[in-house]
Amino acid sequence: MALKDIFHKKETLSQEDAQALSDLYAKVILALKQVYDPEIPVNIYDLGLIYNLVIKDGSEADIQMTFTAPNCPMADEVLMQVQEAVEDVPGIKKCNIEMVFEPAWDMSRLSEEARVELGLDEADQQNKDEDISGTGQ
Repeated sequence: MALKDIFHKKETLSQEDAQALSDLYAKVILALKQVYDPEIPVNIYDLGLIYNLVIKDGSEADIQMTFTAPNCPMADEVLMQVQEAVEDVPGIKKCNIEMVFEPAWDMSRLSEEARVELGLDEADQQNKDEDISGTGQ
């Protein structure tokens, strides 16, 4: 059964269909990990810029994402890269991107991989969060 057919029927997914959908999500995430923030040497997925990913009808990706700052001068370029990367995934025909700024991005959204890549450990993170919030000394 094709993935799009699964969504038009109101039935429980078979193990095979669930695996196919899981594989598609994994491929989309891998594609997102190929898009990098222009100012930070970490991909947008590990930076935590992707707030939500939903695959509808087995071929349409809906993405809610943000930027580390709302006035990112490269926003249009990054959005275009995201759309192209996701639509290049076999099985995805369309990518819809919604920009959101609530909740605001903060460093708690960084993946463990991003923290390692940026040289942050838990103590560094706590100190930076305190400095950012104004509670640090």
